[in-house]
Amino acid sequence: MSAKDCGNHGSSKKRLYRRLFAAFLTFIILVLFVILLVWLILRPTKPRFTLQEATVYQFNITGNNMLTSYIQVTIASKNPNDRIGIYYDRLDTYATYRGQQITLASSIPSTYQGHDDINIWSPYLTGNSEPIAPFLATNLAQDQMAGQILIYVKLDGRVRWKVGSWISGRYHLFVNCPAYLTFGSKFSGVSVGGSVVNADGNMIQREEKKRDTHQKVGGRKLQLRLVSLALWL
Repeated sequence: MSAKDCGNHGSSKKRLYRRLFAAFLTFIILVLFVILLVWLILRPTKPRFTLQEATVYQFNITGNNMLTSYIQVTIASKNPNDRIGIYYDRLDTYATYRGQQITLASSIPSTYQGHDDINIWSPYLTGNSEPIAPFLATNLAQDQMAGQILIYVKLDGRVRWKVGSWISGRYHLFVNCPAYLTFGSKFSGVSVGGSVVNADGNMIQREEKKRDTHQKVGGRKLQLRLVSLALWL
């Protein structure tokens, strides 16, 4: 009767699994290294937005909680990247008051923003007898009596990144710009202050500019103070 091999064949399978795991781990490390190398070369930075100016032609509320507004805003977008372009596939802007949208969404035409380029848009934000919640109408009347109203100019859209001939998928863009509307006959000008923040919410710069002209809303002089915040998602 011949002797049979009773060796442990399970060790060869373990060696195979270890080799496969080592190969997979090496692949992951190489991919992460390539991503890190590309990031170090390109240094991608999200665009920065500034609410530069706003002209209020009409901002009236009626007794039946209807708000009519007609505002033109000037928004600047800067692409700080040296090697990355941005496609703005869809970009809608509108105004809100205490969380409620008070104007219709105004669409900004699709465009491409090159390296270190600055795009400036001046859309009109209009609301014709837009219904607002009764408690908001009360708050709005109180803010008018206090002489200052805070509204938010928002941008919502989709963007794509372009690096060379490669174009990424679509990403969600959201920008939130608070604008302080100050009413009162004691003011004789329009004060516009622009501040730019990056995607992390850190302040980059702030500047104040004054004009000798004034706007009138409902027979009263209006001082408009703007502070821009850009939030990116």
